[in-house]
Amino acid sequence: MTVHIFDVDRTVVKKTTAQYFILTAIKEKILRYSQISNLPIELIKYKLSHLDQNFIENTVKKLAGIKKSDLERVSEICFNKYIKQNIYCGAAQMIRSAQDKNEKVIFATSSFDFIIKPLENFFGIEGSLASKMEYKDGITTGNLDGYSVFGPKKKIASLEWIAHNGINLKDVSFYSDSYTDIPLLEVCAIPVVVNPDNILKKHAIKNGWEILKFNDVLCK
Repeated sequence: MTVHIFDVDRTVVKKTTAQYFILTAIKEKILRYSQISNLPIELIKYKLSHLDQNFIENTVKKLAGIKKSDLERVSEICFNKYIKQNIYCGAAQMIRSAQDKNEKVIFATSSFDFIIKPLENFFGIEGSLASKMEYKDGITTGNLDGYSVFGPKKKIASLEWIAHNGINLKDVSFYSDSYTDIPLLEVCAIPVVVNPDNILKKHAIKNGWEILKFNDVLCK
C-alpha cells in the first residue's frame, strides 16, 4: 500500500490550526487569554530552535474543565470560518490525486484531534495521528490521552501506526514544513519538504530532498 502522511500546520493549511482554533475559542468564550499566555514565548523558542518537546503536555494543564462538546462545536466553526479558506491548493491537489489512485492519506500533526476532525471530513480521511485531550465525564482533565504527536514523538506515533497497519516504510511519503519533523522525514522513503523553515530547508538541500512551495489557498 502506498501511503502519504501529511503534517497539517503550514503544510496543508496556511497557518497553525491551533492558532485559528484559539482565535475562535476566545470569541466563543470557551477559552481565556490567561490559559494560553505562554504560547508567544513558546513561539519564540520554536523560531530559535529551543522549543520544549513537552510544551503541549505543559500547556494543556491550564485547559481543564472544558466540555468536549464545546471543543467539537468550536472546531466546526473554526474550520468553516478560517481553516477551509486557508487550505493550500497544492496540498489539496496532492491529497486528491493520491486518493484518486486509491492510495492511503492520513495527517500526522501535533494539533488536537478535535481541531483537525473537520479537515479530515473535508478530505474523507480517517485514522489520522493527532494529540488527544483526556476527558472525564465529557470534561477535559488538563492532561493528554497518551503523548503529544510532536517532534520525535510524531516519529514514534507514525512508526507504530505504520507497523500496526503492516506497511513497508519504502511505500511511505511524508510531507512537512518544520525542522521538528526531521526525525520522521529521515526514516520515510520519500521525504517531501513543503514551505520549509530555514533549518529544514538547509537540511533538505543537504540531503537532496524534494522541496515544494505552496502559496495559493481557497481551494475546493
